[in-house]
Order: sequence, then structure tokens, then C-alpha cells
Amino acid sequence: MDPDAENGEHHGGNQPENPSAHGNLPKRNDAGVTTSFTPPPAGPHPLSPPGALTRIRKQTGGMANTPVVAVGGPDAFGWRKVTIDDRPAGKVRSPKGLQKLLHRSGIPFENEIRWHGGDSTVWPDHSCRRRIYGLLMAIGLLATAYVFVRIGISDTFTALTYLGRMTGFIFLLMAVIEFVGAAVTFDYWGKREIRYSGTLILIGAAASLTASTILLVMQLRDGRYTHWLLLWCALVPWSLWTLWVLIRGRAWKGLLNPRRIAIGVIISTLLAFANLAYTHVYVPATTAPLIEITAVFGTPSLNEEKTKLFVPFHLQVKNSGQIPVYILGSIYWVYGKPTSANPKDAGKQKLITSGEFIRPSGRPLNPGEDWAEDEVAVISGPAGTPHETIKIETEAWVARKDRMAINSDYLTLRKDWSTLQKEKKDQDPPGPPPPYSRYQGDVANSNEILNMTRGRQRITLWHTTNATRPYLAVALGPPDENKPFAPTNNAKERRNHGRYGLSSVRGFMAQKPVAELLEKAQALAEHRSAGVTPTPSTGYAP
Repeated sequence: MDPDAENGEHHGGNQPENPSAHGNLPKRNDAGVTTSFTPPPAGPHPLSPPGALTRIRKQTGGMANTPVVAVGGPDAFGWRKVTIDDRPAGKVRSPKGLQKLLHRSGIPFENEIRWHGGDSTVWPDHSCRRRIYGLLMAIGLLATAYVFVRIGISDTFTALTYLGRMTGFIFLLMAVIEFVGAAVTFDYWGKREIRYSGTLILIGAAASLTASTILLVMQLRDGRYTHWLLLWCALVPWSLWTLWVLIRGRAWKGLLNPRRIAIGVIISTLLAFANLAYTHVYVPATTAPLIEITAVFGTPSLNEEKTKLFVPFHLQVKNSGQIPVYILGSIYWVYGKPTSANPKDAGKQKLITSGEFIRPSGRPLNPGEDWAEDEVAVISGPAGTPHETIKIETEAWVARKDRMAINSDYLTLRKDWSTLQKEKKDQDPPGPPPPYSRYQGDVANSNEILNMTRGRQRITLWHTTNATRPYLAVALGPPDENKPFAPTNNAKERRNHGRYGLSSVRGFMAQKPVAELLEKAQALAEHRSAGVTPTPSTGYAP
């Protein structure tokens, strides 16, 4: 293959060929166009195929109808456009390249040539500029390939959804295109022995522009800084510049249906990001977790001295929806409503006991699964109790398992406030007033694209154990974020919680009169003919 020619685009060294070697006599006509003509030799040119000159003369009716060859002025890279009978024939950048272009077209090199923008001695070859352009394009394509490989490998094997894994596979295919484009860059800016080298670079640059623009918009929309932001800001102008250079140079020349191929690559890239929008915008808007928490009273009993009333109750959490979730934390409250004729006391209630009923916290709950726990509330002095009714309330914090992955530290690193204070970690991040216990763990997003644009997250749950009103509090944010603790979330935090399906679920309330419970317990005691009634476990109480 000629190092100066590919698909009619020829190039070579920067040494001009001596026109006198072929007997060319440059002259300028009335229109200012330089021409050269050499009387035909006795035989065909050594580089011409046998009988070529005779064949052309027969076809054109002699020298009067010889094809008109015109060479345009050099562009910024030293290329000179060649036309034959006003039809583009290619580009050259040396006399040797022009000679071989005419040879392949069946035209003798001795033919009259019209020179525009410089005669046969003007062959500027900007080799330094070509090498710089090739190096810049190769660097950009390799950087894009690295991003695609990172996304592809991670999502193909670890994405939390099936569509996410398919997206990872698409990114791996796109990475192959980027690597091939980088490999042929120096051929395109050098000898151009590979026919479609320019097209491959063009496709890689188009994919880079599409991906980097979308990733940049996503990161700016989320309002979080990661080190990847600098790469998106560099790839967007790089890809625009690369496309501008390649389109100007008609890099797709010689390719069949170049528009269809370019559209296919762009559509593949858009499909990958459309899947991201589908799984994180459409699906969350149309489906939501359905978590049900119920509390059921059991059969009450009295101790042997009838000084304590044991009220067992059964707590159950069931995932009745189609979305798997993490149970980040749970709490139940048992309240006693005081007996009073004063209407102002109607809303008053006293905490009898409280505790955690799903252990360990952080366990997943898949669709159709349930978790049950039995607890016991103890009422001292039931005969003279000030409570009229007993009420059970429950709450749990859940997060969508298809949008995050919590590491195992969350399950094992449950620490109380005193331990955290000794380790000087009670302010990482700042929490509610003590006493409390805390769960904490790192969170990975559902796919690598979100890990790049949002960064890693950390989730913290506090379970306060004060005697008045125990409660759960949750914080979600970057590991280095230490903002002051707030029991209620602002709009920004609620939006961030919504991205991960992080929400509080209140269970169904259960309530019974104390008199009814006491009556059942006394009836049970009377029906026992002998033996000592075993004292039930009091379960967890602060």
C-alpha cells in the first residue's frame, strides 16, 4: 500500500520533486492558473500500465479530449485536493503521491496539470502538527475507553438490576470501539494504510461526546463534586474539537453508509443512558415498596403474686410489594393511656416500654418475605394501674435494595454512645442527644455511573433510648460530610433520600383496654388447677 495514498487521499514527505526531471515547463495562463505540460514520450511512462496511454487516447479521441487534472492549494496539514474533470479524485501531499494517484486512475503523469494555490514545487507537510493532533486524539480516546471499561466491568457483574447489567455490556462494546479508534489514530495522521481509520476515530469521538455530556449534566444536576467532574469537563471540549477536525477533513470518505453507522453508535450510547433514566426515574415513579407492619396482642398472664401483668404481643414485618428493601432500623412503643375524666388528659400517654424488634438491623427483606418477633410488656400493680388502655405503635426505616448496596459493617458495627465517645467517633457525623446506639455503613449506588457522578455515600441510623420518647433518626450523605444534626430533614435531604427510596414506615396501631387484659389474665389463672405459673420473659426494655 502506498504510504501517501488511501482512498485517493495521498501524502508523503516534504521534499518537492524536481519538475525538470519529467520535463515539466510551468507557465501561467491569462486566468492566473499555473500549468505544466510535457510532450508525450515515444513510449508510455514507466509507471503506466501497458497500453494505458493508447487506450486513453482512443477513448477520448486523442489529445484534444485528455482528462483535465487540477491540483488545489495546500490546506493546514499540507494536503492538496486533486480533481479529474472537475470530479474529486483524492488528496495528496507529495509529487510521488500525485504520480501514483494518476497512475491508478489510468492517466499518464506527463499529462497537463493545472496548479491552484501553488505550483508543482509547493508541498508543505506539517508533520509536527499531524503528530500533535494524532497524540491528542489518541489520549482522548484512551481516556474515554478507560471510563467505559470501568463502567462496563463494574455494571456487567455487580449492577443491582438486570437492565443495569445489560447497560454494562453495552459500555464494554463501546470501550472496544474507543480502543480501536485510539489504535488507528496514528495511521490516520500518518500513512493512512487502514481504509476506515478516520471513520473509527469519528465514531469514537461521537460516543465520547454523547457520554461525557450526559455524565456532566448528571453530576451538575446532583450538585456533588467528584474527581470525575474534571474528566467530563475535559472530554466535552476535546470531543467537539475532534469532531470538528474530522468532519472538516471528511474522515468518513470511502465508507458506505457513514450516516447510518454514526447514528447507530449514537443510538447505542443513548440507549445505555435511557436505561439509566428508566431504572431511576420511570420505575421509581410507577412502583414503590409496600411494607406492612402489624402488632397483635397475645394472651396476658399474671405472676404468682398477681403483682405484675404480662402482656405479650406479636410484631410482624412483611414485604407485600415487588421491590426488595433493607430494614435499616425498627422500633416499637407500648403506651398506657391514663384514666381521667378531664378531656385535657385525653391525648396524654405514658411510655411503658420500647425497643428494637428487627435484629440485626440492615437485613434485606425481599418481596413476599416477612420477619416476626414476640415481645412482652410488663405492667406493675395491675389492680391499681393508672392506665385505661394499652397501645402499641411501630416504625421502621427502609431503603430500596435495587438502588443501593450496604456493606456488611452496618450489620456488625452497632455501638452505643459511650463506646463512640471513647473512640472519639460520636461526632462523625454529629448525632442526637445521648443516650443512643448507632448503626453506620458505606453505601454503593446501584451502578457505576451513579458512583462516578454522586460518589460514595454513607448511611447512619441512631436509635435513641431516652425514657420519655425514644425515636429513630437517619442521615445519608458523603463520608466526609459533618453537618449539624437535625431531627427533621430539609428539602434537599428529602430529595436525596428519595433517590435511594429511603423512607420511614409506620405500622398499624393495636390497642386494648387494661380491664380486658386483666380479666383474661385472671381467668387464665383461675383455670390452672395446680403448679406455679412460669414468669414470661420480659423481652427487650430500655
